[in-house]
Amino acid sequence: MDEFVEKVGKPAGNQGVLRLSLSFSEREKTRQRVILDSGEEVALNLPRGTVLRGGDLLSTSCGRLILVEAAAEAVTTVSSAHDLVRIAYHLGNRHVNLQVGESWVRYVSDHVLDNMVLGLGGHLVHENVPFEPEAGAYAHGH
Repeated sequence: MDEFVEKVGKPAGNQGVLRLSLSFSEREKTRQRVILDSGEEVALNLPRGTVLRGGDLLSTSCGRLILVEAAAEAVTTVSSAHDLVRIAYHLGNRHVNLQVGESWVRYVSDHVLDNMVLGLGGHLVHENVPFEPEAGAYAHGH
């Protein structure tokens, strides 16, 4: 079985590159068996603490290249006419992974969080889209 051994950056072209679609929670795991979009099973064995992002390129022990894609997943996108910063504060205070846009924040759908956000005056949209949360203030290389 082929094994991923390192992140090598972003692809220059997509010729001969295999694809791997993963949710965010799967992209946080450094050791696991995964299924390429082609159906082939491979082992993921990356350095501890590695978080994969959509667009990352991996090299395998056999020299093959795999493009990581952020899989669509059930998320809630929040906007607010007046107090998005306060909503983001309360979500962050619960250590929720957040993707931050210019006038919105997004998290993996959760009915308890949805109720809290509605109570704070947020407007919710449930979507099925790729989720790319912030890396965090102490993450290296992002």
